[in-house]
Amino acid sequence: MSTHELYTIPAELSTWDVEMAGSARFTWEYDDGRDRMLALYQKGKDKQWDSVKRIDWDIEVDPYNVLGVPDNTIAIYGTPLWERMGEKQRQEVRLHGAAWQFSQFLHGEQGAMICSARIVESVPDLDSKFYAATQTMDEARHAETYARFLKEKVGLAYPINEHLKALLDSTLSDSRWDMPYLGMQVLIEGLALAAFGVMRDITTKPLPKQILAYVMQDEARHVAFGRMALRDYYKNLSETERREREDFVIEGCYLMRDRLRGRETWEALDLSKQEVDEAMGHVDESDYMRLFRSLLFSRIVPCVKDIGLWSPRLQQAYADMGVLEMAGQNLEALMKQDEEIADKIDAERFTREEAERHEEVTETIAMAAD
Repeated sequence: MSTHELYTIPAELSTWDVEMAGSARFTWEYDDGRDRMLALYQKGKDKQWDSVKRIDWDIEVDPYNVLGVPDNTIAIYGTPLWERMGEKQRQEVRLHGAAWQFSQFLHGEQGAMICSARIVESVPDLDSKFYAATQTMDEARHAETYARFLKEKVGLAYPINEHLKALLDSTLSDSRWDMPYLGMQVLIEGLALAAFGVMRDITTKPLPKQILAYVMQDEARHVAFGRMALRDYYKNLSETERREREDFVIEGCYLMRDRLRGRETWEALDLSKQEVDEAMGHVDESDYMRLFRSLLFSRIVPCVKDIGLWSPRLQQAYADMGVLEMAGQNLEALMKQDEEIADKIDAERFTREEAERHEEVTETIAMAAD
């Protein structure tokens, strides 16, 4: 089955071609490198995994209840629009919401794969090239995983959201080597990591929990990579260069915030234009969605502060978005937690499989004795 058969609304049949500028940089220094970056590179090699083997794809998923979360997480829950819907239409709302969210994860991972390859090409330091090469493989695995989940378990997909597409376009078309770091590692990856974390922590379904936890284990390293590289480089920026990057961050954060509205999901349902507008009003006013949007900046804001882009103008932009308080988040602690949760899921699955094997052996022995 072609992925285009899964899309709710038509997607471009041809490839999306982004014109790129800038140089491919070679370096002839093979021995020197930053210890922390090389340690991250080693960790990137050690932590490679195979989605076919690590994820239990035999687990069934109800496409009308993908995450197993209460309906009060839906922006229109309890509104007159929700009350007018029958159960079948509510099922469609649940299905389309999950399909849209995981589709944007998928498209973001392909974008991350291309940005990582771009970093390998353009970054001047060999240790950064080494790590970015491992990240490119990570992102390929993530895209493979989300594509399989959508195809086999959800059965529905959405094209790339216009706001995510705009940020990827501006990130990849910029000739400066640090912009793929800033656009992808800090903004897109940072928001995705927070979104994965919210969904990982609230889902009651084992398969999406596995997928989100394992992907997050990788993504935490990717954000650390961006912080490490940009923190060193941004110390020496001129005031004009710093302002240009802050402008990029502010614009990118507004694009990421607007991406979360997901108007196309409501337009794909059997709703009138008036009902679509009504749904969007509830999305903007929903207490849950406000909290969700705020939490999604929990990884971006402290990272932006950490790399040295923290002028009063940028802080005001975050205050206007209602996310300035996220600057106090401890990124190291969050990264450690992401590692531990993935390891715990692995350990629980191993224990369960060992118990099942032991039971099978016991039953086989008992049958032989009879």
